[in-house]
Amino acid sequence: MVIKMASIELKSVIVDFPVYGANARSVKNSLLRISTGGKLGADNNIISVRALDNVSFRLEHGDRLGIIGHNGSGKSTLLRVLAGIYEPTSGWCYVEGKVSALLDVMLGMDPESTGYENILLRGIIMGLTREEIESKKDEIAAFTDLGGYLALPVRAYSTGMQLRLAFGIATAILPEILVLDEIVGTGDAAFMDKAQTRFSSIVEASHILVLASHDLNIIEKLCTKVLWLNAGQIAFMGDCQDGVALYKQHR
Repeated sequence: MVIKMASIELKSVIVDFPVYGANARSVKNSLLRISTGGKLGADNNIISVRALDNVSFRLEHGDRLGIIGHNGSGKSTLLRVLAGIYEPTSGWCYVEGKVSALLDVMLGMDPESTGYENILLRGIIMGLTREEIESKKDEIAAFTDLGGYLALPVRAYSTGMQLRLAFGIATAILPEILVLDEIVGTGDAAFMDKAQTRFSSIVEASHILVLASHDLNIIEKLCTKVLWLNAGQIAFMGDCQDGVALYKQHR
């Protein structure tokens, strides 16, 4: 029996975002006044921003990749390509393995539904079957420490309680490929140690980790490789310590 190992490969990936209803000159003038990573282009009077420009790399089982760069450099766009949320405009992205993307833990949460109902709803969004969700429901409930509140509509929760529930659901499965946009916070100081332990366990269990963060200390702590994006292009891809040191010199 051949066991497939987790892997990610991108080849010449380009992602363009059209900007409809915008005047080319006004958009160019606006972008010149702010720091932005994307490149501006125009085709048949349709303005587009190139968020990723010819990005190619490969990750194998065991890789821990940190993605760094200023706001607008393409970090979040790249994560969404890896998670299957965005399709490349050109080039291709091949992912072998089950992906868990913690990009927005509140995604899919319905404020009018109860905590228990949201466990089911969010589980379905994550690709779990009803049976799989039911088997994890009690574990998730215990982890959140929300008790009887789980029978109430989520709109009755505080922000911290909502984040407890969302984090508990999002981290209930151990992924082969874990994709993160910054370290997920729970909004509740008393819950942080428990959340950190859970988070560490899924990071360690994942076959491949891809983490985008502005916190270089976290990148150096968790990652073995670093990808520095600048204006949607790869400025550096390689050893984490070398990449972070180079980035600090140029930012």
